[in-house]
Amino acid sequence: MSVLERGGNAFDAAAAAGFTLQIVEPHMNGPGGEVPIIFYDAKSYKVRVVCGQGPAPSAASVGYFEGLGLELIPGTGLLAACVPGAFDAWMLLLQEYGSWSVKDILAPAISYAEFGHPITVGASGVVSSMQGMFQNDWPTSAAVYLNNRKAPVPGRLFRNTALANTYKRIVSEAEAAGTDRDRQIDAARASWSSGFVAEAIDVFCQNSQVLDTSGRRHSGLLTGTDMASWKATFDDPVEYDYCGYTVCKCGPWSQGPVFLGQLALLKKFNLEAMDPYGPEFIHTVTECAKLAFADREVFFGDPKFTGVPLSTLLSEDYNKARQSLISDNASVEHRPGRVPGFGKTLRIGSETGHSLMPGVGEPTQSMLNLNRGDTCHLDVIDTHGNIVSATPSGGWLQGSPVVPDLGFPLGTRAQMFWLDQDHPNGLAPGKRPRTTLSPSLAIKDGRPYMAFGTPGGDQQDQWSLVFFLRHVHHGLNLQESIDASTFHTNHFCSSFYPRKALPGHLALEGGFSLDTISNLKERGHKLELADPWSYGRLSACTWEAGLLKAGANPRGMQGYAAGR
Repeated sequence: MSVLERGGNAFDAAAAAGFTLQIVEPHMNGPGGEVPIIFYDAKSYKVRVVCGQGPAPSAASVGYFEGLGLELIPGTGLLAACVPGAFDAWMLLLQEYGSWSVKDILAPAISYAEFGHPITVGASGVVSSMQGMFQNDWPTSAAVYLNNRKAPVPGRLFRNTALANTYKRIVSEAEAAGTDRDRQIDAARASWSSGFVAEAIDVFCQNSQVLDTSGRRHSGLLTGTDMASWKATFDDPVEYDYCGYTVCKCGPWSQGPVFLGQLALLKKFNLEAMDPYGPEFIHTVTECAKLAFADREVFFGDPKFTGVPLSTLLSEDYNKARQSLISDNASVEHRPGRVPGFGKTLRIGSETGHSLMPGVGEPTQSMLNLNRGDTCHLDVIDTHGNIVSATPSGGWLQGSPVVPDLGFPLGTRAQMFWLDQDHPNGLAPGKRPRTTLSPSLAIKDGRPYMAFGTPGGDQQDQWSLVFFLRHVHHGLNLQESIDASTFHTNHFCSSFYPRKALPGHLALEGGFSLDTISNLKERGHKLELADPWSYGRLSACTWEAGLLKAGANPRGMQGYAAGR
């Protein structure tokens, strides 16, 4: 809000917020992570995407990991590091659509890192859960996050001076390039990708042996050359028309199109006639989710490396055949579709022999599982009608040790690859992993309308879908739809180590009636009943006829809606 009130546009505000989130929610995202951004530019009348998902290192191959005796890429440590994409993504958005300087955009983040911010309960809890590992195995993280071998106390000021100095040096090197804003941004991007940041990451990855979820120590594969070889890019969105709305998502290098696949399956059902809290609605949405996510696992991957038949997957004929699979009973089967010449099915089981260590996974469930990885989400609309939706993630403090002198850890997004070179999401050098990150933007009756999204890994395109359906079909306003009890399934294979699947699973947040619960049990759903206010951290904002509206999730007490 401060950026908007001082004349910045939505792109400036989103970038400043994105960098600040790296400081104040380090257990949810960091400079070493990634960010997909979807936005509407009011000047060009176009929806575009910034791909801030970095690729696998050039040395990362299926053969390399097989030579280490690994069946899965570890969920923590250095082996799972891809090129960190968030910094360049925010800078690209700033350069092409923003108006502020590097110094002004980074100023809030630098201030909170240098002078401190009240550390959240969640961040403190994660540091506490990692305390033993920091002390015994990741001493560079202990140096940043522990004080006298103790975790920071919630609510007290926490400083990360090393990270403040990293961003201050980037600002200094940017301003040394002259007074031209574009040259300064170019210099900042160079400091990151081919300057002192890349050099420090290269040295740390090559010279460190780090304990990870395999139970062994490994050095990293990421190099300065990998960093210098990649830049964030603009993409076209994937779009789907549904009930007067056009929903825009990132491409199949994200899980975004699975949201559209669910809409394509749901089109034939009379959702308006269903109770939005009743068993018929929950069952129908869940069964469609199972089918759409099964297709995600078989077909999605980096389109630069593999063909992804999105036009077929979203077509009426394909989905008519898929809809016929849905009955009154819960499915416990993994049922992907078939598109000749595309995709590959992997054996997916519900049991694994892998033990869990701190820092694994990304199952955003409000205050539950605070010791695990998480994500952020932000939405911005300005008075000009520019709209930004972004989902920063990765580079968690619990995922990998801090890189000395830089003050932040690398990401672990490569854990989403399969070690099967023939699979669309199989590991290959220079390939982007199919991420779970999935911001959303909706057009209503041909006009830009809403930005929305949530943290939550595999649940992102479930919680946000339920929110969207209740808003569209049942007339709930933004806050009502966010507050309403929600649900999701883990029926399909998790995107995160150790890649479990729970066939027939259905998680219900507290607040549903006993009759609804009983009916879903009778249909064969394997229910997991959670406390009220347990799932998701949705936010949304709309722009319609010059009127701005916003809503944010009270779950976890970390989401806010603000406007003037």
